[in-house]
Amino acid sequence: MDGNGNGRSFNIKDCALSAIATGVRAHNLRELRDHMLRIHPGSIYYHFWGGLLRPRFDEREFNNDFALWLHEAHGLHDETLAERLAVVDPSEYADIEQLRFQLIDIMSDRLDESEKLRLTHADKPFEFIRSQIVVFDTGFRISSPEDLARTARSMTPSSYFFHFIDSRRRTPGRGNDFCEWLSNYGPEYSRLCDKLREIDPYFISLAELKNSILATFDDYFS
Repeated sequence: MDGNGNGRSFNIKDCALSAIATGVRAHNLRELRDHMLRIHPGSIYYHFWGGLLRPRFDEREFNNDFALWLHEAHGLHDETLAERLAVVDPSEYADIEQLRFQLIDIMSDRLDESEKLRLTHADKPFEFIRSQIVVFDTGFRISSPEDLARTARSMTPSSYFFHFIDSRRRTPGRGNDFCEWLSNYGPEYSRLCDKLREIDPYFISLAELKNSILATFDDYFS
């Protein structure tokens, strides 16, 4: 579909997340919780999803930056809260605001539990970064579902990020662009879309996400 919205060709796009400093820092858990009340939603998005697009030289123990800072020796080094935040899956929330208030609740509960944590200051403050997505048109156009399955093999990991993850901010049903486009072909592809929707992109790398989607296409079209 033109622009991935009007039922014609599917336009393959690519993207990058541009990191923007906010100047907002947290030196302790209370400051982190209080800043969370007001911080730009693009910052929460960046600290949960941005790690997928940043270069990684090893496997991170925690997927989101909040949990990582709480775990690090130069952060607050609070394993209890780090583990609670590490299991928060942003895919399960309708929007960033729901995710925001869940994070605030978890942090508030931990502050109530630990008087020591209320007084602890980190050696290294948490830096809130805001993201802005930059989108590129690759020029590739797909005209049939079978063509999508073939062409998907050459798509970059960041293209999968745009069409399968960032799409949740753009589509009415918080879905992925593949299923939004396939829905124009009627119920024939509903089983394929059901399988694609079962893939949770958060706790895997973009390479693993690509492999899961390709395996789903292969299974359906074989």
